Amino acid sequence: MKLSASLVALLFVLAAGNAFGHGDKVHVSGTVEKISAESLLVKTRDGKSVEVKLIPSTVYISHVAGKAAKPADAGEDKPGKFSDVAVGNAVVIHATPKNNVLEADEVKFSAAAPKAAMTAPAKPKP
Repeated sequence: MKLSASLVALLFVLAAGNAFGHGDKVHVSGTVEKISAESLLVKTRDGKSVEVKLIPSTVYISHVAGKAAKPADAGEDKPGKFSDVAVGNAVVIHATPKNNVLEADEVKFSAAAPKAAMTAPAKPKP
């Protein structure tokens, strides 16, 4: 019984830590629409455009994923830099709201998945 109570308490603590782990941080995820030296414009999954200001302490992380990656690199994160970010990249940005502006703490990006080539269906032979 003590073990069950301890496990329940541990699960509660872990769940609470995940819920409050980011404090006042905001997550912006979507696709990079526009890049400037000062900010990224991200089109979110719900179609809204959100501008996130880049600051000197912003950390860039390149996420390697997909078929093009070697099996050892699949799902691996590597240090990146601002010049690696491109329009069309998928991004998840952890930002801090300051004076009605979002300031990027971390920009995690990966190349957008290529769209499947559209081919006309083969006509059946008579």
